[in-house]
Amino acid sequence: MNTDQLITQATQRTGLSNFGPEGWQEPLDVLVSSMTNEAGLNEIGVAVTSERLVDNLVIRLQIEECFSTHPEIADEVIVRPVFGLGLPRTGSTALSHLLSLDTSHRSLRTWEAGKPVPPPELATQHTDPRIAEAEAGISFIAEMFPDFVGMLPSSATGPQECLLLLALDFRSQMFEATAKVPSYSEYLAACDMTSTYRYHRRVLQLLQWHCPPHSWWLKTPAHMQHIDELDAVYPDAIFIMTHREVSRVMPSVCALMAALSGPIAETPDPEYFGRLTSRTWEESLRRLIAFRDAGREDRFFDIEFADMRKDPLAVVGGLYDFLGETLRPETRVLMEQWSDENARRSGAEKSYTASDFGLDLDALEQQFAFYGERFPRPDAR
Repeated sequence: MNTDQLITQATQRTGLSNFGPEGWQEPLDVLVSSMTNEAGLNEIGVAVTSERLVDNLVIRLQIEECFSTHPEIADEVIVRPVFGLGLPRTGSTALSHLLSLDTSHRSLRTWEAGKPVPPPELATQHTDPRIAEAEAGISFIAEMFPDFVGMLPSSATGPQECLLLLALDFRSQMFEATAKVPSYSEYLAACDMTSTYRYHRRVLQLLQWHCPPHSWWLKTPAHMQHIDELDAVYPDAIFIMTHREVSRVMPSVCALMAALSGPIAETPDPEYFGRLTSRTWEESLRRLIAFRDAGREDRFFDIEFADMRKDPLAVVGGLYDFLGETLRPETRVLMEQWSDENARRSGAEKSYTASDFGLDLDALEQQFAFYGERFPRPDAR
């Protein structure tokens, strides 16, 4: 991989040269260097990663061409978005699928997150050919990463995490989840994400331009790592925070990352992901708690994993009450149907233990004691 070659490929494919607001070059350079010198990618890994980066550059070029042709897109306003965050593997993905069934709100759908240009149209949003392309992509991922199958509910028309939009500015935990990139991880933890969240907003403006509604449900646990920068761009945002016992979360997160990284690495290193996840999520939680404790508690709605498993519709009802909104009967029916189907689809998790990733449960509980004290929960080990 070579940054200049990736950029050249993107410009040659599109005939375009405007990549939009400055700031994306530095993280791309850091990422490519880390992927090249530290990740230990196999031949398939190099090919897949290179293509992903070129695709992201192509998308940036296409987005800027849209804004250049239709400058009025920049007048689109993102009002009071609701962001789901909290630790991964805490039921947030299932929650996002339930919320996406409410047509009075707008979710970031998998097919449009992967290919946001041309911007979706209200009249054709359910028949867009990119839906079939996204389904094919999901099938490809299932074949290439077999251990990943069943770990997260996914569909082309279902909600997607903001990680894909953040990746368009090359600052995203998505890249950490698929490769051993310590230099990039260090850079990502310390960088200023304000410009990245501005670009995130730029993509949302494009997506809602011809395809309302303009009330967004959005989600990724990674938002905790740079919550201050998110708040600077979205000062009226509301937050949903999901919770689960850390000793159950961390091994599950590591298993997910190992499933995604193993097939594209020469020598998989599961213990590396154990060190990375425990460090990343400790720092993310500390930043998030500091943010909440600085007079922002009223912008948060908390959800316990155990409550979500027991009665997801009761949890959703409480959320709507918090937001001052009404959960329509027809939406409730759709949510009940999805919840029942998801329960039938869900199988047993792959067999793994904390020690597979160099983690010790007692040490984890001590490391994250501050989190348990701040948010006591009933499902503690």
